Amino acid sequence: MNQKEQMFHDIGVVDFVVVELTEYLDTHPDDRKALEYFNHYAKIRNQMTADFSRKYDPITAKEAKCDTEWTWGMAPLPWEGAC
Repeated sequence: MNQKEQMFHDIGVVDFVVVELTEYLDTHPDDRKALEYFNHYAKIRNQMTADFSRKYDPITAKEAKCDTEWTWGMAPLPWEGAC
């Protein structure tokens, strides 16, 4: 696995944690410890996606920098040999 694939994989792992914590907090909104975990991992995920976007390609349109040209969606898709 090259560095780009490893970074993308790691983002997927952290994103899974954030999604699971989101679902848990939907049913346990008063769990302060879970909220702390959510905030911690959401911050990590945001930093990881920003780092990936700067180094490779934006993962979401939010990370796309399209000041002079439209770049979002121009990166190769996984079935085209990326990640």
